[in-house]
Amino acid sequence: MDKIAVLIPCYNEEKTIEKVIKDYQKVLPEATIYVYDNNSSDRTGEISKAAGAVVRQEYNQGKGNVIRRMFREIDAEAYIMVDGDDTYPAEFAREMVDKIIDRKVDMVVGDRLSSTYFEENKRPFHNLGNSLVRATINHLFRSEIKDIMTGYRAFSYQFVKSFPVLSKGFEIETEMSIHAIDKNMLVENVIIEYRDRPEGSESKLNTYSDGFKVLMTIFRLYRNYKPMRFFAWLAAFLFAVGAIMFVPVFVTYLKTGLVAQFPTLIVSGFVVLASIESLFVGLTLQTMVQNARQDFEHKLFVVQSEWNRIKGELQK
Repeated sequence: MDKIAVLIPCYNEEKTIEKVIKDYQKVLPEATIYVYDNNSSDRTGEISKAAGAVVRQEYNQGKGNVIRRMFREIDAEAYIMVDGDDTYPAEFAREMVDKIIDRKVDMVVGDRLSSTYFEENKRPFHNLGNSLVRATINHLFRSEIKDIMTGYRAFSYQFVKSFPVLSKGFEIETEMSIHAIDKNMLVENVIIEYRDRPEGSESKLNTYSDGFKVLMTIFRLYRNYKPMRFFAWLAAFLFAVGAIMFVPVFVTYLKTGLVAQFPTLIVSGFVVLASIESLFVGLTLQTMVQNARQDFEHKLFVVQSEWNRIKGELQK
């Protein structure tokens, strides 16, 4: 069991990984630094090992897959997750860790968007995408997380051991944020300075394909976590469509006493039935979500009991 574990998922970061490791060794000398090499074709693993990090391999490509492996294999009182590209300054790590250990925060978010991100990041579509994702999630889930897609976070043991990692790629940060919001976990923000990648270091994030995956993740998680709202909106939309189709048929009937558009009447009836069905689907799924929340609280209790046992053994 580590006091602090620094988690660095890496794919071809030989130009920056040594500096990242050295920076976190200086700021958190008591921490164990883990570098998980995700099929790098350069010297990332070799350089990391020489710099004093614990190097492990994850052969299933994708950041989400790496985080899944890290969370399963590493036990620590506090975790820091950071990218290996030297865009997140290490000097903020101590404050983030202290919130986990002293204040019992479940997740600390390294907030780039409130400081230097928009000046440092030279990719305008990334800036737009980050702002759009933040606004969308905070509106849909009624939260106040300042930076949804940041790769700089701190976690408690309870969060790491109870978080079901489903995403395979860069949408993992979005999934973490929504999970914490939905499960009523304590989340705090720490404003950090952001610096763009140094020359010669290339981002693995594709603005369009990965951005689309993130938006689809938001859609999927909103449907899964808030089914009553999701299907109520769908039901309202379908009912409105059915009503719009029905109105001219009904007006004609009032004027002539005849139903001149039977196909339109039939379709509008089926659309309204679909609306009613959507409403009942939402009610059913909302009950299932409530039961899942109760099961999760039990899971948290089990994780907390395991954590207390581990701490007790360490203190002996």
